[in-house]
Amino acid sequence: MKYDPIDNKLFIKNRKKFAERMKPNSMAIFNSNDIYPISADSTLPFQQQRDIFYLSGVDQEESVLVIFPDAPNKEHREILFLTETSELIAIWYGKKLSKEEAFETSGIKTVYWLQDMEKVLFELMTQAENVYINTNEHYRANVETETRDARFIKWLKEKYPAHTYLRSQPILQRLRSVKEPEEIALIKKACNITEKGFRRILDYVKPDVWEYEIEAAYIHEFLRNRADGFAYTPIVASGYSACVLHYIENNKQCKSGDVILMDVGASYANYSSDMTRCIPVSGKFTKRQKEVYNAVLRVKKAAAKMLVPGTIWADYHVEVGKLMTEELIGLGLLTKEDVKNEDPKWPAYKKYFMHGTSHHMGLDTHDYGILTEPMQAGMIFTVEPGIYIPDENLGIRIEDDYVIQEKGEPINLMKNIPIEADEIEELMASAKERSH
Repeated sequence: MKYDPIDNKLFIKNRKKFAERMKPNSMAIFNSNDIYPISADSTLPFQQQRDIFYLSGVDQEESVLVIFPDAPNKEHREILFLTETSELIAIWYGKKLSKEEAFETSGIKTVYWLQDMEKVLFELMTQAENVYINTNEHYRANVETETRDARFIKWLKEKYPAHTYLRSQPILQRLRSVKEPEEIALIKKACNITEKGFRRILDYVKPDVWEYEIEAAYIHEFLRNRADGFAYTPIVASGYSACVLHYIENNKQCKSGDVILMDVGASYANYSSDMTRCIPVSGKFTKRQKEVYNAVLRVKKAAAKMLVPGTIWADYHVEVGKLMTEELIGLGLLTKEDVKNEDPKWPAYKKYFMHGTSHHMGLDTHDYGILTEPMQAGMIFTVEPGIYIPDENLGIRIEDDYVIQEKGEPINLMKNIPIEADEIEELMASAKERSH
């Protein structure tokens, strides 16, 4: 890993919170992700399963975490199973965590090698009544690949059919949605790295630059600041492409007069940032482009103020829709007649703003959170309104990441990233002067 070590107090605290919500005489088991094959002997870069990372800090494949608060043997109340480093593994891939390093990372004293897991697990299963298993229940999940957790669950239920199996997700959805101060600091670090990337490309963008060159400038800046890489597949969309919500080809040349929409964020220590900014290729917005930009920015600023404890996500989006409707009328894109005759299930503003305004953010870019429950202090939400006008080859989305506070307005973790249209123009103009 490129990131600095994380104090294991965070993971000790997270396990304690999870254990407190477990039923008596229950055990919970979490598996790392697989390393996924591409073809021949090629694999995708390893990405740790976020739940086991949240609870242990272990960022290594073939890892298993057991939490068993009522285990008769005190040493078995928290256990890590890890791959033992062999001479072959050490030479070819580098050594894996030692038991001492695993303790330093996680705060877990009992560490067994993976080859001993079935034997130890048999003893634990004779002592536990219930077993919490980990399934992906995120509201956006669409999993076709069988995960390591899924294979393990299948094996466990066949071998131990008489146990009662419970879901870890309802606990994790609530715990992970409210961030600890240490987590907020890590997300802030990711946001700061994203800022460095954005400031770099302001110096770099000019007519005829290619979208993939901008993407390359971002990743260079991210990696040199110890980021894991992109938090998600980046969108660098100029002109009409900005009206395609999930445009990820990034293969067009940026033409003078166009606006580039960049939805890009760095990941640091597995924690995401999520930023969208729009800049003019030539360094200056047209009058119309600036009108649309400022309309989106006004909606964003007003929407952010609604992120307070007690707000219901669905109600919030209705209110944002009203704000956007007024702006679209002001821009001449909608008429009052359009609004009067709208379908309540698909309001008129959806023609130009068809996605949601906010989502939970954290270890996953679209992080855990139960959307039917009120917002709480410590939750982090994006705010990302947009207006997309294909007929004008113009798409504007502006996005920052906010931490909800107990009282008052939320804290913008991206407040230092240039966002005002005039400031963006000034920074791009001064970059041009330096280059001459």
